[in-house]
Amino acid sequence: MGIIERMRVISRLVWAGLLVLCAAAPLAAADTAVDFHGFQWGTGMEAFIAAMGAPVSREETGGLVSLAYADIEVGGYKTFMIAYFSGTGLEGGTYYFLTRDLDDLMKCYTETQRRLLAQYGPTTLRDGIIRERRPYETSWNLAGGYVYLKVNTRLGEPVTLWYSSPALTKQLLGS
Repeated sequence: MGIIERMRVISRLVWAGLLVLCAAAPLAAADTAVDFHGFQWGTGMEAFIAAMGAPVSREETGGLVSLAYADIEVGGYKTFMIAYFSGTGLEGGTYYFLTRDLDDLMKCYTETQRRLLAQYGPTTLRDGIIRERRPYETSWNLAGGYVYLKVNTRLGEPVTLWYSSPALTKQLLGS
């Protein structure tokens, strides 16, 4: 076997190894635990309020109680946070990021996406943001819960980060 053929064999082996690593990465991420604001799914509302303080508002809709909090910092950005509770405890939550302008919004989405990719690993739904006015989204459907990051620059919506427990995800998405 000549040197060129050896290099081709080595090249194929390297590419095969990379494909195996890429295929294994999403499987490793699928076991990643998901929580909301450091609270495990099922945390009682009383324990959540004891740790976070009184919410700015409380609402009940569709069997879920929503607690809203203002000025919660996430990744260096101020957010408006809503935590959702069922009779069994914490089921999900949403952060609405408060940004100053389009540049800040784009930076917030990109930085948040990078943080989440580092935490949860690769995903099949991943939009990088550019100056085109349209919706952008990234999501992870993990064994420990669902994580969804989105922004719609066309409609002027804020960067939104949603977390849901496996039970709430199944109820909402039917999967």
